[in-house]
Amino acid sequence: MSASALTALAAALVMVTGAFAHDPVSVTARVETPAVHDDEAGGHANADDPAVWVDPDHPGRSLVIGTLKEAGLDVYGLDGRRLQHIAAPKAPTEEAAPGRFNNVDVVYGFELDGRRTDLALVSDRGRDRIRAFAIDPAAVAAGRPPLRDVTAPDVEPVFAATESDVDDQRTAYGLAAFSDDDDAYVVVSQREETRLRLLELEDRDGRVGYKTEDTLDLPRTFALPDGTSWAPCADPGERPQVEGMAVDQEEHVLYAAQEAVGLWRIELDDEEFETPELKDRVREFGTPWTYDAEEEECVLDTDNDPGFGGENLSADAEGVTVYHGADGAGYVLASSQGDDTFAVYEREGDNDYVGSFAVVDSTATDGVQHSDGSTVVNVPLGRAFPQGLLITHDGEATPADGDREATNFKLTRWEAVAGAFPEPLTTDTTSFDPRDAD
Repeated sequence: MSASALTALAAALVMVTGAFAHDPVSVTARVETPAVHDDEAGGHANADDPAVWVDPDHPGRSLVIGTLKEAGLDVYGLDGRRLQHIAAPKAPTEEAAPGRFNNVDVVYGFELDGRRTDLALVSDRGRDRIRAFAIDPAAVAAGRPPLRDVTAPDVEPVFAATESDVDDQRTAYGLAAFSDDDDAYVVVSQREETRLRLLELEDRDGRVGYKTEDTLDLPRTFALPDGTSWAPCADPGERPQVEGMAVDQEEHVLYAAQEAVGLWRIELDDEEFETPELKDRVREFGTPWTYDAEEEECVLDTDNDPGFGGENLSADAEGVTVYHGADGAGYVLASSQGDDTFAVYEREGDNDYVGSFAVVDSTATDGVQHSDGSTVVNVPLGRAFPQGLLITHDGEATPADGDREATNFKLTRWEAVAGAFPEPLTTDTTSFDPRDAD
């Protein structure tokens, strides 16, 4: 075979193997939570974002906490059974919006009223507040409801200047929490805006309040390589918002998914936002669009896509979570909602792309579609999840109950995810303990 023929064959092999390398691998969930329904009969429950609380004495009794938007919050065991339901706050007046729980995260050991207390923190999109719930390990052991509202009564809106502004609903949306020594923080994004706000938690007479530490506005328009500028497709007056976020608990790096843009990396230095870096773009980045006023939706002009987008995320970029390994190893996972997959990036270095996976149907559970929130823990959680756990929101739980739309959460063994890749992902159950992170 001639040298030119060999070169051509090599190029073809690179193209083929490259294509296969980008095909998502398939995994199946082990457990799912009960389906909830966003209608009057279902209490307008719409599952969205999960968090995990690790039980300090019996990891197999750890909890899954999931937001249900207007319906509030559910707490589940690792077997998927619901253990507690917490309603969202009612509207303070007839004209005001009611509470609506959007995202949730957990911090451990916050000093509250002189006692180390684990907290579930929730963004209340309806009232533009952060709600705090103390988690009681003794209640878990005794089979009692484990969460108790400890939100200070005087907490103010996160973004709104006045109570009337709250009802415009440009309010607290995405949320990620982290600790730094004895201090605890939450990063909150603003609905329909590009703004992020860093809050420090405070003990206010045995209840949890917060104060603003820093604010960051991500870009709303972008310069393209051809010299033009581009703004993401949005309804009139809306800007490209962030929802999915997670903090690398050891490195204090925030990863934030700007839904129609891509995945940002933002260092948190001395509890301030540093310069954001866009690590990956959605495929639709740079694509021209028009707004169809009659249908009230954006229409992408894919025939004139200039090719400036990424290859790994399909809009919307959503739930983000961090798998911690030793010495900076591990992964950043992001939901690629547009194609029902999850993109995996290296945690260290330049956050290089590793591959993608999809959670598909099995005999025990259905697959995951349109996923918003996700969370991962590396530590063993009893016999059901001996090498860690990934939880993903499923925006299309099946089988359907007639015409009722259903959502829930899927629980997947980490080793099932790691082992699905041709070169297995790292599984490290000992080098990082989420209860000791600071």
